[in-house]
Amino acid sequence: MPVIIVITAYDQHAIRAFEAGALDYLLKPVAADRLTLAIDRARRLVGKPGNVAEQAVKWTEVAAERQGVAAPRKIVGRIGEEYFLLEPDEVLAFQADGDLVWILTAKRKYQGTLTLKAMEERLKGLSFHRVHRAALVNVKHVRKMAPLSSSRWLLTLENSMEFVVSKRQAQSVRDLLS
Repeated sequence: MPVIIVITAYDQHAIRAFEAGALDYLLKPVAADRLTLAIDRARRLVGKPGNVAEQAVKWTEVAAERQGVAAPRKIVGRIGEEYFLLEPDEVLAFQADGDLVWILTAKRKYQGTLTLKAMEERLKGLSFHRVHRAALVNVKHVRKMAPLSSSRWLLTLENSMEFVVSKRQAQSVRDLLS
């Protein structure tokens, strides 16, 4: 992935630049220390496409915040050597498998670039809820909830995927979905 730094005299295009994958957005006249900082940041990311994608997401959020606009949160998923920026609403769940995190959508399965805990932090305040130590579910996509025992539940998502809710999370999930 290329590392892109946008330099312009127009600040109104910053969010679009970050959404397109820019690492940084500098306004003219550019201060030498600010340019050096942007170039150093770019050098650290060269050859690390996963980090470039995550950095693009982070800077999109920062740019939106600077302009007082709600940050468009994105989730970075990987298939092979390609990185995809996903909308949170299209993600059904995240599932940890050892050190890997899988991002599950209705159409595809992507490899995550963050840990499950980091993803949970990034999506705080959205419709994602931890249902098990190895699973984070978008409750907007839950279609059925069935008791397995007095303290365990089975969640079924709209694509028929099922998740067992841990004993520890059972009460909070029941409260959340009721």
